[in-house]
Amino acid sequence: MSFVLRVVLPDRPGTLGAVATALGEVGADILAMDVVERSPDLAVDDIVVALPAGRQPDTLITAAESIEGVQVESVRPDPGVAARHKEWELVEAIAADPKQAVQTLARMLPLVLRASWAMVVRTPANGGPGSVELIAGGGGVPDLTDVTPGWAPIDKAVVLDPEAPWVPEDWKTVSTEMAAAPLWDPETTVIVGRPGGPAMRDSEVARLGHLAGLTSVVTGRSPLAILD
Repeated sequence: MSFVLRVVLPDRPGTLGAVATALGEVGADILAMDVVERSPDLAVDDIVVALPAGRQPDTLITAAESIEGVQVESVRPDPGVAARHKEWELVEAIAADPKQAVQTLARMLPLVLRASWAMVVRTPANGGPGSVELIAGGGGVPDLTDVTPGWAPIDKAVVLDPEAPWVPEDWKTVSTEMAAAPLWDPETTVIVGRPGGPAMRDSEVARLGHLAGLTSVVTGRSPLAILD
């Protein structure tokens, strides 16, 4: 089984190599690695690893954190080996078939952002419970029955508060981290969800916003200003 290990590590030469060596010593096979964020002192990386049958994922935490200064933010099952090239595949697919761009966006976003689900929804002004219209979905889209669109309207890509009053209790129970971006207009939204975390990083929210903006432009239903 493969897992995504999100690690925060000092941005100094040799640290990532030391982490890779430590993971290898517990039998983990590294399949892919994505840079999530960089700062002058720290790096946040997603490392996709395969573990032998019977080996517990907590061994990954122990191994990685044996390296000085390394902190494991989360370990979760891999929804699909999703290197950066998946983002380019999404862009190419959207451009190749604008009529299916929205469906393509929802279907591929879980892979691009390593989320469990993505959905494009429409919400009427002052919408109440049960007013959310699902336009397209990808992954394990949750039940929207009786959901109040408390996130709407939005005019830029944002992190959604997982403890907000509108969030259904079953979403809260599994600690669903979410981000959203406007598509076409503030009442049409693309939302991605990651039950169990980790939290959506600023870089991931920015990527979501740009991909939503690209989709809006390709479908011809929004001005270029949505990319700002």
